[in-house]
This record gives sequence, C-alpha cells and structure tokens, in this order.
Amino acid sequence: MILADKIIRLRKKNGWSQEELAEKVQVSRQAVSKWEGAQTVPDLEKILALGRLFGVTTDYLLKDEIEDEEFTDDADRAPVKRVSLALANEFLEWRKRAAARIAAATLLCIVAVIPLLLLGAAVETTDLGVYDTFVAVAGLILLFLFVAVAVALFVSVGLQNAPFAFLDREPFETEYGVDGMVREKQKAYRPTYVRCDVVAACLCVLSPIPLFVSLVTKNEFLTVVLLTVTLLVAGVGAALFILSGVRWASMRKLLKEGAYALQDRKKRRIKDAVSTVYWLTATAVYLGWSFLTNDWKLTWVVWPIAGVLSAVVECLFNLFMDKENGTDEP
Repeated sequence: MILADKIIRLRKKNGWSQEELAEKVQVSRQAVSKWEGAQTVPDLEKILALGRLFGVTTDYLLKDEIEDEEFTDDADRAPVKRVSLALANEFLEWRKRAAARIAAATLLCIVAVIPLLLLGAAVETTDLGVYDTFVAVAGLILLFLFVAVAVALFVSVGLQNAPFAFLDREPFETEYGVDGMVREKQKAYRPTYVRCDVVAACLCVLSPIPLFVSLVTKNEFLTVVLLTVTLLVAGVGAALFILSGVRWASMRKLLKEGAYALQDRKKRRIKDAVSTVYWLTATAVYLGWSFLTNDWKLTWVVWPIAGVLSAVVECLFNLFMDKENGTDEP
C-alpha cells in the first residue's frame, strides 16, 4: 500500500497521467493502475526503472513508510534528452532519405570497378594500338569518380545526421505518443522490409551464377562481362539490404529494441567499428592484389572469402564480448 501511494505521489508530482507513466516504463496502463491500486507490485526490473525515471532511490520506493523522497545523486549528471513526436517524425523521415543515399553509395563502391574491368578486357582482346594506355587511364578515372561520388554521399549523410547523433551516444527518453507512432509505422513497414530482405538474399545467393557460366566459355571478354554481371547483381542485393535495413533500424533505435537496447549499445558500437575496419581491409587487399598482378579474373575471389570469414569474425567477436561481460555459460 505504501509503494502504491509513493508511485501516485511521484507520478502526480511530475504531472504525468497513468498512460504517460505506462509508456515511459513500457507497461500497459492497466499495470500502472494495478500498482497504484495496490493490487500488484512491480517486479524488480520495473522498480529500478521507476527509480531512474523519478530520480529517487530504490530504498525509498521499497521502504514500508511514507517519508520525504530520497533523490539519487544526479546533480552533476547531464539531463536525459527527450525525443518529442515532431523530432521522432523528423528522424524517421531523414533516415528514409539517408537509406537511399547509403544504398546508392554502397552500390557505387561495388560497381566502381566494372568500367575498369570492361575497358581492360577490351584492351586485352582487341588491338587498339596507341589507345591502349588511354583506355586503361579512362577506366581508372571512372573508378575514382564512382568512389568519389560514393564517399561524398557517405560524408553528406554523416554530416546531416549530426542533430540525431545523440540517439547513439546518450541515453534518451521518448515523450508521450512517440512509441505508439513508431510502432504503427513499424507495423506498416514490416511487409516491405521482409520483401526487400527476401529479394536481396535471393540476389546475393544467385549472383555467382554468371561466374559459373563463364567457366564454360573461352571468350575472355565474355568472361569479364559475366564477372561484372555478378558484381552488379550482388551490389543490387547489398543495396536492397541497406535500403530496408536502415529504415527498420531507425524505428528499433527509437523503441530501444534489439541491438539498440541500452545494455547492447556499447557492444554495437564496437561491432560497427570492427566491421568497418574488416571491410576496409578486404577492399585494400582486393585493390592491392588486383593492381599489382593485373589478374582481375582471379582477384574477385577476395569477396566470397571475405564474406565467409566475416561470419567467423562475427562469431568470435560475440564470444569475446560475452566473455568480457561475464555472460558466457559454462
């Protein structure tokens, strides 16, 4: 009964309704009503959440006596930022645009080598004489132009994402109505997300088929063309994964679900950094090997090998992080 009175007093002191408190603690309004009616008692996790939310100690909440609030020592702590309905809508709309830019930039990075491959094959299979060097240089110029546009897109996304960077780096609370709005958008977008992922997965699985076809032809130029088809199909698949995944992740971020739950944020940031270093290293190996040997028909094997090893690296990373956090099971 004492706990119920304290919850009512603290809720009213903050000017919240039962619905608002329920949304902040992520329970139903009926659950809050039962707490305040002394019909049920919050479990330990919700007691801790209420203490953080009201800024009081758990001892104060659990004591069987009415007394002045025992506030936690948060005087030197920065206030938790609050995400309004308008800000949440702005963030979701921005990530929708950002998804298209990131997907386009990724596709450009993957297909950037295609002009160089085709022009190089043309030089090898035809006698262009004095134009051989010009064709090779043109291929390199196109490669760097594609990469430059991709880098510009990545940088612009990073700069324009600055107002929302706190969602990744700092704790935040959503105001009344935000969770409901995001869940509605998430429910409406789910079929599109699933379709995009299915199509993207099929494209990535089927992308090596042109390479298999190239094994039965002795035409070097046709072999290179089929290799570029593989790159293009795989690139479209990767772009689809990103296009749907970025929007889905933005909704989960606001809802603090999955990898965006508070306890998983540090792990996710480290994982993103490891992934970035891994794929940059793979790209450097591919380009270095290709330019040093000029054997573009062979060096493409870097990508399937890197893809298989990435799964191994991810498993090792998860095992290491679980061990560091003391969550590994005997």
